[in-house]
Amino acid sequence: MTNRINSLSESITIAITTLSQELKAEGKDILSFSAGEPDFGTPQVIKDAAIKAINDEHTKYTAVDGVPALKKAIAGKLKRDNGLTYEPNQIITNNGAKHTLFNLFSATIENGAEVIIPAPYWVTYPELVKYCGGKVVEIQTDDTTGFKITPEQLKAAITPKTKMLILTIPSNPTGAVYSKDELTAIAKVLEGTDIMVASDEMYEKLTYDGEFVSCASISDDMYKRTVTINGLSKSVAMTGWRFGYMAAADTELVKATKKLQSQSTSNINSITQYAAIAGLDGSADADIAMMKKAFVQRRDEAVKLINEIEGLSVLKPDGAFYLFVNTKEITQDTLTFAKELLDKKLVAVVPGEAFGTPGYFRLSFATDLDTIREGIKRIEEFVKENY
Repeated sequence: MTNRINSLSESITIAITTLSQELKAEGKDILSFSAGEPDFGTPQVIKDAAIKAINDEHTKYTAVDGVPALKKAIAGKLKRDNGLTYEPNQIITNNGAKHTLFNLFSATIENGAEVIIPAPYWVTYPELVKYCGGKVVEIQTDDTTGFKITPEQLKAAITPKTKMLILTIPSNPTGAVYSKDELTAIAKVLEGTDIMVASDEMYEKLTYDGEFVSCASISDDMYKRTVTINGLSKSVAMTGWRFGYMAAADTELVKATKKLQSQSTSNINSITQYAAIAGLDGSADADIAMMKKAFVQRRDEAVKLINEIEGLSVLKPDGAFYLFVNTKEITQDTLTFAKELLDKKLVAVVPGEAFGTPGYFRLSFATDLDTIREGIKRIEEFVKENY
């Protein structure tokens, strides 16, 4: 095996979810809070669009970057929701955001290039950076800063080798959302540099408190340096459909990722492309509102119950569907905590080590209230019995 492939670690979130599914198949009463996907079905309007695409014989190869109608829908969404103007040659569709990131990093990161990643981070970022030969530069955050970096931290992390800053808004795993003022302050630090910003906005529609602001909308300078990454996996429960997209001011960058995609996956699934239009053009807005309302109710209940457990605490997240629970009063070793919790109480959570931040665990509240209540009850029992 190559050194490049050996540098990769398996996704801990996927590994834990897979283990939970296997244990459940064995008949064990597993309560899993590890998966990063909504428990709702894909909206009917999107399913109907997919069925129509099949019946209309949209089952052939398409343009590598996506069919014109889909790219028009993406541009319309970015203009309507984010105030951003992109032409078709500034947009490319991909097989989910992971594929977007793989293409982007492959096209931009040379050996030794530094990529600044705030921690806690989504597990995939550092792995793909390392795979492409880059060097990860972490900026650590915690509860005291709302899990958000400060301009001072960013300035201190920048070197002549810095190629990119990755931001996730709302954050996986913390649910943190940067305000317009906070993003403006970050933008000021970047002015006069050649640093790109990879802005992962996959959880945009699941912003509960405050206003969602897209990085590229902050200023003309940020528009030029920002690559916006988004999709429909979370907002309309299309995780298995594999749909993501990238929008960038730099047409040469988009062209480079298109060239790579033409020699790897080619176009994304043609049926998904036509179905995705209904997820972008407002047709599914009522479904999004329904899911969002349910997530708010679940979040508030889960936060209340976790904060009643002695030794644990959690900030109320402003977005996404995760709690990032602080265990520091009882243990910094959340790898062991999560393993024993699964063994003894059959509850699956993801340890903070997976996100570069020990002393916390991630709990997904993308499940029904009864499961949330029972799962947190088991967590409370586990903490009382073992700590």
